[in-house]
Amino acid sequence: MKTDLSIIILAAGKGTRMRSSLPKVLHPIGHQSLLEHVIETARALNPKNIVVVYGHGGELVPTTLEHLSVDWVEQKEQLGTGHAVEQALPKISHNDSVLVLYGDVPLTRLATLNNLVSKLDSEHPLTLLTANLSDPSGYGRIVRNDNAEIQCIVEQKDANMEQLHIGEINTGILACHGESLTGWIDQLDNKNAQGEFYLTDIVALCVEEGHQVASAQADHEWEILGVNNKMQLASLERQYQQNIALDLMTQGVTLRDPMRIDVRGKLEVDTDVVIDVNTIFEGDVKLASGVQVQANCILKNVTVGANTIVKAFTHMENAIIGKDCSIGPYARIRPETVLLDDVHIGNFVEIKKAHIADHSKINHLSYVGDANVGKNVNIGAGTITCNYDGANKHLTKIGDNVFVGSDSQLVAPVEIEAGATIGAGSTITKTAPAEQLTLSRSKQVSIANWQRPVKKPKQS
Repeated sequence: MKTDLSIIILAAGKGTRMRSSLPKVLHPIGHQSLLEHVIETARALNPKNIVVVYGHGGELVPTTLEHLSVDWVEQKEQLGTGHAVEQALPKISHNDSVLVLYGDVPLTRLATLNNLVSKLDSEHPLTLLTANLSDPSGYGRIVRNDNAEIQCIVEQKDANMEQLHIGEINTGILACHGESLTGWIDQLDNKNAQGEFYLTDIVALCVEEGHQVASAQADHEWEILGVNNKMQLASLERQYQQNIALDLMTQGVTLRDPMRIDVRGKLEVDTDVVIDVNTIFEGDVKLASGVQVQANCILKNVTVGANTIVKAFTHMENAIIGKDCSIGPYARIRPETVLLDDVHIGNFVEIKKAHIADHSKINHLSYVGDANVGKNVNIGAGTITCNYDGANKHLTKIGDNVFVGSDSQLVAPVEIEAGATIGAGSTITKTAPAEQLTLSRSKQVSIANWQRPVKKPKQS
């Protein structure tokens, strides 16, 4: 008979080896903390409830992650994993199946956990996720009898020489019946080298009751790896990114080097997307068919239309980019920017909170902020919209088919009407009429017989 599933996540460890004031489970992999990764996977199992046991860092963990719908339980004293689970038991029904996860083991796959939980039945009230490692140092060993039945788990510090040579280890992840778990937790003692209440001791208790303990194994070793120091954090970060890269390539994305991409959020791709090296994607990014992202770009919360090219060293944030655009190199697209189709933004151009219509071009060394720019507009090199008066931002309106000559300053609030031409080097403070040339320059003067200053000799 199928029972409800409750999940306990143990996240109270101090993480001394992280050498950080930040609680270990709050250190990030990709775009979210270790603990968030675990909770996200747990939620995908559709449990009745998720209970997170926290301790080190006090309220910092639940406060930081208060947006997550979980039950928080504090382990005020660090007395071992068995004691930690005991803190969560008041939130767990005896009739539930219970899955125990760890807040510093972030990459366990959903399929692996489903397989583990599926092995629970009346003959197997306890199932363990185990692994066979070439180097099992630091892990508790799975002790089996001559019939290959699990008898107990021996922690490394309590193991004898024979047990230390066992290659099958306990990952700590397990599933069991709620009523049985409560009974076993009540029987735990702390008579061991650590003086702690080991959750792993429930295995021997289960066997003593005459039950068999089932086991399952993950397909990949990285699924069971935890984080105890910054080296392990970096290693799992690379594994996480490699997993994403493999998924992207399966979807048809061309990655110039799968080892040099960082996705720190959600990257949604269509067909024939090409991504060059050292690219970073943050938040929610969508790349339509045929998009090319060249090397060393950063895209954060951006939607990019079909066949657009994002050239090298371009930074874009909170923007919507149309199809057939060309952006960069070395361009900066700031929040609330909307570029429609076939817009060209060139090198060392910055756009902020601007709406730029189809076929317009801003190709060189310009700043356009707080502006509405029409279709078929050409803005010359060195042009800036002077949108800030020291207290408030003001809007610049540029109509269709406008030509703005190089090195012009458009002092907002101001409007350049459709078809207008702005002469190079102009400072525009008033409306530029439609279909007319508007310019503002000082009179050019040449001085005859002028002598260029000569450098004076140094006095000894």
